[in-house]
Amino acid sequence: MERIHAVLLSGGSAFGLDAAAGVMRYLEERGVGLSTPAGLVPIVVGAVLYDLSIGRSDVRPDAAAGYAACEAARSGRIAQGSVGAGCGATVGKALGMERAVKGGIGTASEGTAGGIIVGALVAVNCLGEVVDPDSGRILAGPRDEGGGFLSTLDILQRRPASALSGGFTNSTIGVVATNARLNREQAYRLAVMAHDGLARAVRPAHTPVDGDLFFSLATGATEAAADIITLGALAARAVERAIVRAVTEARGLAGVPSLGEVRR
Repeated sequence: MERIHAVLLSGGSAFGLDAAAGVMRYLEERGVGLSTPAGLVPIVVGAVLYDLSIGRSDVRPDAAAGYAACEAARSGRIAQGSVGAGCGATVGKALGMERAVKGGIGTASEGTAGGIIVGALVAVNCLGEVVDPDSGRILAGPRDEGGGFLSTLDILQRRPASALSGGFTNSTIGVVATNARLNREQAYRLAVMAHDGLARAVRPAHTPVDGDLFFSLATGATEAAADIITLGALAARAVERAIVRAVTEARGLAGVPSLGEVRR
């Protein structure tokens, strides 16, 4: 496939994939899809995060939710934090959910003087803590009893990783998109470099219990000259900023406090 028609980011673990059916129905009704002998087939890709331990585990995104999300889509500023795929996201889970902090969804963009833009939308639901990429200061991590945050690395140095209670319930998923024109190989490289932003803002990143994934998209809306080195660097920076916004914009939910509530 050289072209897709929608990307879905959802919670609900594998149950949340049901929302893609609603997205496909929305697109089919509007004549959007890949032309086949049997009719149009919308190409929808997606990823889900595990958030069933927040609130009721039997309330999950379904096809109706996917359809409603398409109906609600608007250009311009979007809500961030504890909304959409970020609603049940949590971070800093090395000491279990009882010491975790609320994650969320965040967005940011970077651009060049020539009009190239790279944007990132990231749902942050990681085992490790979120840090300030510039200073390394922990913004949201495992809570200590004094109202601050602990270092996941320090926790790992004191106990074996097999003793961590974070489990296989983590993932940071997102999209990086540019108005430049890219081929398949360049789009792949853009996604690879976007993960550098994840590694700079989440510590540790890419662990065996984190299902980290980025989709990369290119609209080709501008003919301005672009090189993949610049685009990848911009994508990584946008991802960093989006991850920080995901936790700073989040609000507490179902007993899991936001970083603002922890640091009052």
